[in-house]
Amino acid sequence: MTFEEELLLLIKTKSPLIYIISSEEERVEYTIRKLTIFSLSRFVYSWDFVNGFNPVLGNETFRRNPFEALSRIRKAFPLLPSLFIFKDYSNFFSDLSISRELKNLIPALRSQPKTIIFINNQRDVPIEIIDKFVFLEFSLPTILEIEKELSRLIKSLDQKLDQNTFDLLVSSCQGISLEKIRYLISKAINLDKKISVSTVDLILEEKRQKISQSQVLEFWRTSESLNNIGGLEGLKSWLFKRRLHFTESAKNYGLPIPRGILLVGVQGTGKSMTAKAIANDWFLPLLRLDSGRLFGGIVGESERRIREMIEITEALSPCVLWIDEIEKSLSSYNQNGDSGTSNRVISTLLTWLAEKKAFVFVVATANNLESLQLEFIRKGRFDEIFFLDLPTKNERRSIFEVHLKKFRPQSWHTYNISDLSRLTPYFSGAEIKQLIVEAMYQAFSENREFETRDIINEIDNCIPLAKLNQEAIQRLQLWARSGRIRLGSNETLTVAES
Repeated sequence: MTFEEELLLLIKTKSPLIYIISSEEERVEYTIRKLTIFSLSRFVYSWDFVNGFNPVLGNETFRRNPFEALSRIRKAFPLLPSLFIFKDYSNFFSDLSISRELKNLIPALRSQPKTIIFINNQRDVPIEIIDKFVFLEFSLPTILEIEKELSRLIKSLDQKLDQNTFDLLVSSCQGISLEKIRYLISKAINLDKKISVSTVDLILEEKRQKISQSQVLEFWRTSESLNNIGGLEGLKSWLFKRRLHFTESAKNYGLPIPRGILLVGVQGTGKSMTAKAIANDWFLPLLRLDSGRLFGGIVGESERRIREMIEITEALSPCVLWIDEIEKSLSSYNQNGDSGTSNRVISTLLTWLAEKKAFVFVVATANNLESLQLEFIRKGRFDEIFFLDLPTKNERRSIFEVHLKKFRPQSWHTYNISDLSRLTPYFSGAEIKQLIVEAMYQAFSENREFETRDIINEIDNCIPLAKLNQEAIQRLQLWARSGRIRLGSNETLTVAES
């Protein structure tokens, strides 16, 4: 049921006090007035503390007199179907005379064709009168509304955009009010004289500022790309097919919104880097959930924080939500002695993962699934679970090539990448990068350029994690290859390498 349909039903069923939660006061009032024109035959009055009633109610505006404004409704035109919009009125609910008058008004409103609608950006009602209201949330603009508004702005500014850029702009504007979209487009024109892909950065910055108010979410800037990740061709192919799944054309095709992925594997194999690359390649804001901060010391604080996290991520959708090392703070071993708080937080998160409608693409990472609840890996929470193994010889070659191109873009081809990939069978991608960095430090201390032999020396001096914790990693590899999880790579390690 749409907002308009639900509001219309409430008015027709004589719900006297309706409380609409929205920060878009102007858009809410426009929607209500449009509804009264096409679906209702009601006269609309709006009231605020500064201007009073508009239009004037009788001979009085009742500005700066909230009690008299409320009392006047009972006496005003008893037989005239009317709808009264009150703005910021929740500031006066704590006044005993006003809360009493609200209760006294309800029988009169039910006997007369009148409805009172309160608009506020948050639910702020004293507990003693909260049951007198029906609450409605006014959603942020839909994709279609954003497309319509952007098309209007682009046309009025005499701008031209290709379809891909337009789709990216529409996607980045989700989770922002129409008023804010107009402001950001105006800002882009003033800064760059045009609307382009760079306008997306302005919009992401606006979202970053909103996220900074949260206690459990962090906004991450990233320049990583899937092209900078060596290997993992199976995972990258899966992600590539879903790159434009947030467009209206994908929705019209009937494609469901992807839920997310769980990445499991050996440390240093690119799980966190993949989360960053997805956000960057899809032009979406990246939110990192600090799951350790979910648990507060005050009773009820943890439950409030998980609800706050869900509200913010959905308001800023489409976005990528990165939950790093999910097994450490949300494991089955961390639920004793907290009066059930962990169970309630995890239950809320699991329900949301299974039922969320907003485009929040969740990328969760884990090094070990043994301590993670089975509910997390059940189908329906994530679209797919990928295992990221130690890189094969060909993948190590790609990893060396990616990092050497980054550090030495002009001379990377002078290094013997074939030998380096052959000599590093137990090394992860992160460890390979560190080998190059250490070789650079050594050569720099000797006032010379680093060479292949410097990297080989570091290989001889370094013991990779796969050898230090060989039994645990081999158990994880055997479990992954049993067919119970999808492999991130199209290749398989040889016996000699594993």
